[in-house]
Amino acid sequence: MNDRAQVNMHEAKTNLSRLVDRVADGVEIVIAKAGKPVAKLVPIAPARRVRKPGFLKGRIKIAPDFDAPLPPETLDAFEGNV
Repeated sequence: MNDRAQVNMHEAKTNLSRLVDRVADGVEIVIAKAGKPVAKLVPIAPARRVRKPGFLKGRIKIAPDFDAPLPPETLDAFEGNV
């Protein structure tokens, strides 16, 4: 399927519902007046979820020794000295 199409103003007025269905399927529709592009129908981007700080509060546990130095054998493995 072509992801972009151009229609004239009269066709756009006559077939708006069909054009909107095509846009919903991912096709960008350029509307032209006298052969010159003047507008574009594009799908609306989905709304971003609003981030809520503290969403996982009380659900994540961090060990008391989280930032303790790594044992020498583990550190060697990370550094490629195995």
